[in-house]
Amino acid sequence: MPAEIRLFNCLSDNFGYLIHDPASKATASIDAPEAGPIIKALQREGWTLTDILVTHHHADHVGGVAELKTKYNCRVVAPHDKSTKYANVDERAKEGDTVRVGNLTARVLETPGHTLDHISYIFDSENAAFVADTLFSVGCGRVFEGTYPMMWQSLLKLRALPDATRIYCGHEYTQSNVKFALGIDGGNAALKARADEVAKLRAANQPTVPTTLGEEKETNIFLRADAPSVAAALGMAGKPTADIFGELRERKNRS
Repeated sequence: MPAEIRLFNCLSDNFGYLIHDPASKATASIDAPEAGPIIKALQREGWTLTDILVTHHHADHVGGVAELKTKYNCRVVAPHDKSTKYANVDERAKEGDTVRVGNLTARVLETPGHTLDHISYIFDSENAAFVADTLFSVGCGRVFEGTYPMMWQSLLKLRALPDATRIYCGHEYTQSNVKFALGIDGGNAALKARADEVAKLRAANQPTVPTTLGEEKETNIFLRADAPSVAAALGMAGKPTADIFGELRERKNRS
């Protein structure tokens, strides 16, 4: 039986996610921005929380962990990086580890850059990747703790997943990401089509995720930092790709 995934809003622009295994009844929350919306979603579905899979330590991703742990006595899995303090953690996960949610299996990828401890959970059999704040729809996360070369390598790791992989990111930032990308990559027909789609979705107050990796490879300027047309648009032809990526991210920071 395929997994069931539910998406809902948390805080101001965070996404909450539940992934449920119908066979075992196990249910995991990917991160826990705040407890209230997660509890409501569980009650609406008639599910019981068994696991929380944490991607990184930022408060808007772990703010609900303590309350949920108390209410459900669920297992909490967090990144392996021991330099980052986590409360209420039962297990740590690193590159190459697998985490089971009932009969479902998530493969762990270390995707540092936004934070040094950031990990992503890849449910290969479900074609689902929970990438939090490393990769956004038509964007990527700010580089707070890592370096631009580190973040670029994390994006390459995600870009290597199958095109059919559905990308579940941490925030609803797509509209601003599209606006930025069009300013540099305005001749990209796929990006212009995505911009129209996003405008319609947001006008109807609908989420713009999940997207697919195949679509992101065509429209996400950060995943396309090694495309000659992007380098040319920045006046950086022949420059190292990590530098081109860094320039893109710096411009987005200022936009």
